[in-house]
Amino acid sequence: MSPRAVQIVRAAAGMLAVIVLAGGGWLGWDTLGRRPIAAVRFTGDTARVAAADLDRLAASLKGREAREAPLESVREAVRRLPWVRDCSVRLHFPDTLVVRLEAHAPLARWDETRLVSARGEIFAATYEAPLPRFEGPAEAAAEMARAYVAIAQAIGPMQSPLAKLGLSRRRAWQATLASGLTLELGRGDFDARLARFVAMWPSVLASAPTVTHADLRYANGFAIRESAPPKPAAAPRRKA
Repeated sequence: MSPRAVQIVRAAAGMLAVIVLAGGGWLGWDTLGRRPIAAVRFTGDTARVAAADLDRLAASLKGREAREAPLESVREAVRRLPWVRDCSVRLHFPDTLVVRLEAHAPLARWDETRLVSARGEIFAATYEAPLPRFEGPAEAAAEMARAYVAIAQAIGPMQSPLAKLGLSRRRAWQATLASGLTLELGRGDFDARLARFVAMWPSVLASAPTVTHADLRYANGFAIRESAPPKPAAAPRRKA
């Protein structure tokens, strides 16, 4: 047999081997796709996701052929569950779906039904523990989450946590502490102004213990306002 003929035979044999392997792989995948899903296993951040929701989802998938439950469709169904930020889904041989969950980490309340995550994403979920409140444009939620972390750290020496953070349409920041003190931070970079006020806080508190409002929108200082002193009680009327 000539060298040319040997090359042709070898090429043909190689192509045949590829066709056989591909056909075997297709048959294997087709067989796997026809196998009913026997179990659904959830891993990852499962603590915040309601077990009842996961059980219902698993029950809806069990018994279905794997090809009738495309992985992307399962992923979308899981992502619609409360607290689920994202997930990955894979078919574990021979008949188990493995779903790895990524849950939101709550940072603040946005309104009566929605929360803001540590990533600055607004999501709907029920959460009973106390959280600060954000008030601002929805598109600024991520920016507010970043600002919250910076402000909370800056006011640490004041020994009162941040209870509310606001951002107006004009981009002006306002922070309210759990003590009731409101800080007008203004627009733009407020880090230096806030640091200056926090450094002066012991002196402010000593001279104005009932301060309720501090305006930090000044280049070289700040203005404070105290609560009004209580009115003296009226003297009882003397009987005639």
